[in-house]
Amino acid sequence: MSEFKSDLLNLLEEREFIYQGTDIEQLDTLCATQRVTGYIGFDATAKSLQVGNLSAIMLLRWFQHFGHTPIVLVGGGTSRIGDPSFRQTARPVMSLEQIQENINGISKVFGKLLKFENVPNNAFLVNNADWLTEIKYMDFLTNYGRHFSINRMLSFDSVKSRLDKEEPLSFLEFNYMLLQAYDFSHLNKEYDCILQMGGGDQWGNIVNGVELTRRLSRTPVFGLTSPLVTNASGVKMGKTAAGAVWLNGDMCLPYDYWQFWRNTDDRDVVRYLKKFTELPLDEIRRLGELEGSEINEAKKILADEATALIHGRDVLEGIHSAVGAVFGSSGDDATLPCFKVESDQLPMALDELFVLAGLCASKGDFKRLIAGNGASFQGEIIVDPKRIVAEEDVAGDGALLSVGKKKHMKVVVAQ
Repeated sequence: MSEFKSDLLNLLEEREFIYQGTDIEQLDTLCATQRVTGYIGFDATAKSLQVGNLSAIMLLRWFQHFGHTPIVLVGGGTSRIGDPSFRQTARPVMSLEQIQENINGISKVFGKLLKFENVPNNAFLVNNADWLTEIKYMDFLTNYGRHFSINRMLSFDSVKSRLDKEEPLSFLEFNYMLLQAYDFSHLNKEYDCILQMGGGDQWGNIVNGVELTRRLSRTPVFGLTSPLVTNASGVKMGKTAAGAVWLNGDMCLPYDYWQFWRNTDDRDVVRYLKKFTELPLDEIRRLGELEGSEINEAKKILADEATALIHGRDVLEGIHSAVGAVFGSSGDDATLPCFKVESDQLPMALDELFVLAGLCASKGDFKRLIAGNGASFQGEIIVDPKRIVAEEDVAGDGALLSVGKKKHMKVVVAQ
């Protein structure tokens, strides 16, 4: 772990927000000695951002917490093209009306996590359609196109991955990184913005923006990326078989949002506590030392804290009451129907256990169920139908089997 001069970068390092950066030592010095303005862009590809975008918003939140000025850029202009980074196909073309509707939707979450007024370092929300739609093509080619090297642009992984697979990359998409670079130079000129941040998949686009802005302004500017967040199985966070986990409450109810975090894989709990809550690191380390069934306590805290950030702490009482209605008034599984297995029947594969318990009609039915993230064991989404359940897994008070959000059963060893 690096030792930085600035409190901001030290915290971002400890909470695993730093992946790559340009001239990071100089950036660190500036963050330690003055207020820095930085931005992250969000294209309007849907009516809500999803939980995979939350890392970027939390990065802006910490940025502002330490006295710096965040800019949220919504891509009213770039959304008309679509970022081709690491995609196998082009994004569908959206109408201007659809883009504006999406901007209205995704903008709802920013005010929950950032302060846009009444503070010296208030955040700004800007829309790149305001300047990109005013660009004249010949002027853009003359003034900015000459600063980009096709050879260098083709070398970036975000583009190279598409070409290596011999998938078509349209000229329209290829222009995306030029426009994103121009965004940085515009924000540098209008807002004295010197830092562009984003996910690791944006490294090539960010480097282009840094290089263009340096040439045009002849002042130091910087880029900083965070690692893309995946779960322990390597799946991009927020991408589930059942669909995206949305941040807007009208697209993902607070109860379902809470359950998403409650079902976190044991291996991801500490990492998610660092990135998606503001719990002190000492408390996170304490929770990380919990083992066995006690790790569920850490998962509940993660679910509470992550949900409170997006939906407010007031919703937690209702969520806890709903959980209690399923698992009993005490919030545990005391009132659930019970299925008993003989000790000599164990170990047993999960698909067989769910069929014997009457929760699925057949092993094929169970396989289809888990393909949609529809079943869980002890609150953990099942991905392997042949995962083995040993006697120690259901010893004592038993283990929880769940199908969807409303069908639950406790399995115990017969005495």
